[in-house]
Amino acid sequence: MAVFNAKDRVIECKVVYYGPGRCGKTTNLEYIFKAGKKYTTSDMVSINTKGDRTLFFDFLPIGLGKIKGCDVKVQLYTVPGQQKYSSTRKLVLKNVDGVVFVADSLEIRRKANMLSLKDLNDNLKEQNLSIFKIPVVLQYNKRDLGDEGLPILPIEVMEKDLNSKLKAPSFPGSAVKGDGVGQTLKKCLSLTLGYLQKELQWSE
Repeated sequence: MAVFNAKDRVIECKVVYYGPGRCGKTTNLEYIFKAGKKYTTSDMVSINTKGDRTLFFDFLPIGLGKIKGCDVKVQLYTVPGQQKYSSTRKLVLKNVDGVVFVADSLEIRRKANMLSLKDLNDNLKEQNLSIFKIPVVLQYNKRDLGDEGLPILPIEVMEKDLNSKLKAPSFPGSAVKGDGVGQTLKKCLSLTLGYLQKELQWSE
């Protein structure tokens, strides 16, 4: 849940990039950090684990409006995707306000995508949150690899696998090239701010 800083009139919320190992979560955040330097209020912190990384930094979504006269600061996080880092994922997901689920378009990663989405669902349930109620946006990453002759999943298959029940907004993307990165983030931020406005009204 978002944190309200009454002194500075700032609401801090948390958006987490979730998905299987090597799907492009880190690449998404690195691209956002470089492209949105003027909107960042901190350095990007990287916590390295063997073969995977957790990143986070503060981001100011300029132009998306205020909530109850307060500025909004967003903390963007990634989780380590590998199975062995389950406890770290749970920790990073704590008090989350919005999620970008990054799915890997490579055919060989089809099962890993579905397992990671189930893992997200289970971890949200542990916090008494529903994947169907909090803001979730899907990004089908690595679409550019199809142009290189690598077998990738059709968007229709990924929608059926991951989004037939969820019915979340989804975007094709290539985090390496920056395609779809901004669209995905903007949609997630706008849904998250709307969600927080409702939550704050209910809590009054």
